[in-house]
Amino acid sequence: MSSTVTGTIDHHHDHTTTTGIPNKKLLMWAFLASDCMFFGSLISTHLVYRLHPPPGNPVPREVFDVPLTSFSTFILLMSSLMMALAVNAIQKGNLKSMRFSLLTTIFFGSIFLGCQVFEFTNFVHEKHMTITNSILGTTFYTLTGTHGTHVAIGVLWLIMMYVRSFKPADTGAHRLWFFRNVLHVAVMVGFVLSAIFTVLAVVHTVQAGESVGAFAGQNLALVAAFVVTLVAGVILARPHGPVQFSEVNAIDVESMGLYWHFVDIVWIVIFTAVYLLEYL
Repeated sequence: MSSTVTGTIDHHHDHTTTTGIPNKKLLMWAFLASDCMFFGSLISTHLVYRLHPPPGNPVPREVFDVPLTSFSTFILLMSSLMMALAVNAIQKGNLKSMRFSLLTTIFFGSIFLGCQVFEFTNFVHEKHMTITNSILGTTFYTLTGTHGTHVAIGVLWLIMMYVRSFKPADTGAHRLWFFRNVLHVAVMVGFVLSAIFTVLAVVHTVQAGESVGAFAGQNLALVAAFVVTLVAGVILARPHGPVQFSEVNAIDVESMGLYWHFVDIVWIVIFTAVYLLEYL
C-alpha cells in the first residue's frame, strides 16, 4: 500500500495566501473590486439622468458617433487578446513573444486613446457639448474620461513592463542600466504621444481637404518627434546580453493583464449603457 502526497505547484513563484491565491493577484482583485464599485456609481449616475433629462439637454443620438466608437471598441477587444498572449508567452518563458504582444497591446491602447481624444474634440467644437453646459456632457465626460485615464495608466504600465524586460541579469556590469531604462520609458511615452497626435493631425488635414505638403509644413515638429522616438525605441530595444526577466515574473504580467482585461470589460458596459442604449 502506498500513498501519494500531492501539493500545489506555484507556477508564479510568488507566496500564496491561505486562499491559495498569490499575494499580488489577490491585491489586484481587491483593487479591481473597489474600482468596479466606482465605475458602477458613475454608470448609474449617467443612466439616472438619461431617464430624466433636464430641459435643454442635448439629444445623445445627435451627438454620438457610434461607428467611430464601435471601431475603438473593437480595437480595445483586440488589445485584450494580445494581453492574453503576452501572459501565455511569459508563462512559457518566451520573452521575445511577450515583448511583441506587449508592444501590440500598447499600440492598440494608443489607437483607442487617439479615438477618444478625437471624439472629445469633435463633441466640444462641432457638437458644442462641454462638461459644464449640460448634464449629458457632465456625466458623459466624467464617465468616459475616467475610463480613458485608466487606459492611459494601463498603457504607461505596459510600457514600464516592456522596458523592465530588458533589465540585465548582471546589473553590476551594466552600471548605467537604470538611466538607460528611464530613457527607454521616456522614448516609449514620447513615441505613443507623438503617434496619437500625428494621426489626429492627419485626420484633421483630410477633413480640411488639404494636401500632404500642407500637413508636413504645419506639423513638421510632430512628424520629426514621431520618427526620432521610433528610431530611438528600436535602438534601445536591441539585445545587450542576458536579462533578469523570465517566467519567474509571470505573476507581474498576469496582474497587469487582470487590470487591462477589467478596463476592457468596463468599456463594453459603458459602450452598451451609454451609446447603444440610445438606439434601442
